[in-house]
Amino acid sequence: MTSDKWARLVPESEIMHGEKMVLQMGPQHPATHGVLRVELVTDGEMIVSATLHIGYLHRCFEKVCENMQWPQIVPYTDRLDYLASMNNNLGFVLGVEKLFGIEVSERVRIIRILVAELNRIASHLVAIGTYGLDIGAWTPFLLLFQAREHILDLFDELCGGRLLYNYIWIGGLSHDYPDGWLEKCREFIPYFKPKIPELNGLLSYNKIFVERLGGVAMMPADLCIKYGVTGPNLRGAGIKWDLRRNDPYGGYDDYEFDIPIGRGEIGTLGDCFDRYIVRVYEMEQSIRIVEQALDKLERTPRDDVQAAIPKTFAKVPAGELYFRTESPKGELGFYIVSDGKSKPQRIKCRAPSFCTLSALPQVAPGLLIADMVALIGSIDIVLGEVDR
Repeated sequence: MTSDKWARLVPESEIMHGEKMVLQMGPQHPATHGVLRVELVTDGEMIVSATLHIGYLHRCFEKVCENMQWPQIVPYTDRLDYLASMNNNLGFVLGVEKLFGIEVSERVRIIRILVAELNRIASHLVAIGTYGLDIGAWTPFLLLFQAREHILDLFDELCGGRLLYNYIWIGGLSHDYPDGWLEKCREFIPYFKPKIPELNGLLSYNKIFVERLGGVAMMPADLCIKYGVTGPNLRGAGIKWDLRRNDPYGGYDDYEFDIPIGRGEIGTLGDCFDRYIVRVYEMEQSIRIVEQALDKLERTPRDDVQAAIPKTFAKVPAGELYFRTESPKGELGFYIVSDGKSKPQRIKCRAPSFCTLSALPQVAPGLLIADMVALIGSIDIVLGEVDR
């Protein structure tokens, strides 16, 4: 127990006397939600410090993209947050379209928002269902994954994929939706709406669940801002900031929806429960957007969804920009540099999970070991975009 690696965290004298212990949580631990290793220094059951070890899933996303032609990059964005692939496609494609000056039709914009919000719901269903598993609740996991299956079936019929889609292309979509698909989306709405009250009765306000989360692992607003924490985690701290409303893109300014925020209703503002419940309320707002998108599609005449796709990417405008969108986990940004060639000169991804994870060592000290499980589950990370 006196290796150099551990000695840098805890004085050797304290280790030998048993006053502190170094505990390795992960990278195979199911509650780390991926290949994340957290090196915990503990005093009894109390966490003294936490050191994060990432990089187990590194795939060189940015460097690979710099060696691909512009349209070939879209499938690689699928593999960032692989639970919200449509949102990744949308963020990158909108950035490239703005750089190139490409305008898509109103119908394409509506379809993109429709699939992005369905994917947002699916992502939150995974986050909430697995969080219940972390805390010890098995039944809500089955309930929510059953609902998610309906969304994946819709995506399967739409583009042939259940996890990775490559559906939103630069200048349009890979193809139009099939006949009868909108009706199946309509059928999903009355099926899904009762699931949220059922979830609240089953899990959200369950006595054991509430006591495990209320007042635990607070992330106040100033800490979130300092570390670049965005999305539901920032809104859980009481900050009403959502790029779909504060910096609209892709036509979101034409939709009516609210921005749920944490209110400290169970424990303290910005605790695990606030981060959890914000995602529950966001699903209600996403289904509102889905309803509005379906109504708009019924009033919009069908057109060619590939009409604005460039015939060639041999000559493209030179320039650079940073474009950001609101993914289910927070602000997803792409810094794109074009030198006028068929391949980008530079691609840099601003992954929300990476920024959120950077704040964890500031929140962990003083928690119990069991609370570390609650903390990691509440921030909803995916290691695909952390490591890239």
